[in-house]
Amino acid sequence: MDPRELLRAQAVGMVVVLVALVVKRFRYRSLEDVDPVGLIPRSEADAHRMKNLNLIYNSTDGECVDMLRMRKAPFFSLCDLFRQRGLLLDTINSSIEEQVSLFLHVVGHNQRFRVVHQSFRRSKETISRQFRQVLYAVGELRNEMIRPPSQDIHPKILGSHRWNPFFKDCIGAIDGTHILARVPLRMQAAFRGRKHQPTQNVMAAVNWDLMFTYVLAGWEGSAHDAHILVDALERDDGLRVPAGNLIVDAGYACRPGFLPPFRGVRYHLSEYTSRNNPTNARELFNLRHSSLRVHVERAFGALKGRFRILDNKPYHPYRTQVKLVLACCILHNWILTFGAAEVVPPEATFLGAPQENEPLPPSNRDATTAETNAWAAARDLLANAMWDSCGSSRI
Repeated sequence: MDPRELLRAQAVGMVVVLVALVVKRFRYRSLEDVDPVGLIPRSEADAHRMKNLNLIYNSTDGECVDMLRMRKAPFFSLCDLFRQRGLLLDTINSSIEEQVSLFLHVVGHNQRFRVVHQSFRRSKETISRQFRQVLYAVGELRNEMIRPPSQDIHPKILGSHRWNPFFKDCIGAIDGTHILARVPLRMQAAFRGRKHQPTQNVMAAVNWDLMFTYVLAGWEGSAHDAHILVDALERDDGLRVPAGNLIVDAGYACRPGFLPPFRGVRYHLSEYTSRNNPTNARELFNLRHSSLRVHVERAFGALKGRFRILDNKPYHPYRTQVKLVLACCILHNWILTFGAAEVVPPEATFLGAPQENEPLPPSNRDATTAETNAWAAARDLLANAMWDSCGSSRI
């Protein structure tokens, strides 16, 4: 090739590369100084989308909760956090606010992508991609949003004659809940538990502010809660119980760090009425224990009430279903940092049904170690001290 032609070809190639870089930079340039609502619509689909987004951004807090399952302050703060950390990017076509809104519509109402497509006028491929990106971004907040509970005595404990000083060392409650799952037919037997539908058994710990401090999702619905607890304790990054106790239900063994109620004794709040007060130390212990453990039931109730994808069979692969449980718990905690949640059920909602004493798995039922026996004896002493100090009120 003639040297001049070679030089010309190299120059053309250089120009093409430079143009491509400029176009890419322009396409993904930051829109931090641009009002995401003020983008000029280029088509009828853009105009429809902008109208819906404006409806969200300019709504009242109540309307925002109905649409996005959170108020405006936590929503815009979450978008700003993603922007500051580079977890999500504004593009010339889609703002971070739109991407997060899309995600919240899916998890808040269990909407399929084809339904979201009608509201946001985005292709199903775009919706799927942005959904995965936001799911990843939310997951990146796990370590700071789901943290071990404080070792300080909680004000709720300090301010209650029922709980203080007997439960002053209790830092939270732990329990399992079943989330409906969509799995292949060949796997459904393992996932079918007491609800006779495929579920995943999720174990979580909460503090007295109803915030999740540990979450383990993904176990089959047929798995026993005690087995899941053992798995959580054996993981390198699993559940740690420092100098404190966790309130648990009768499905867990009485062991150091975990304080269950007495089995075979009245337990739930609905079993005690004004004319049916506790008649002995164990019943009084169970009554007060139940009034504390209701915190974890309220947290689960708020979680499922806010994010309907957890109360219905989701339209996603099982691995994604597991990630969604954790993402919803992270968002739950994020929302509570901005104040009381609108969908947290009141304590009176959870009077509970009579306790079902489900048999413990053999590894726990047959435990007779000195450590476990000593822990059970300490629980008896605690119940007796509670009974001796309650006077004639018996509550």
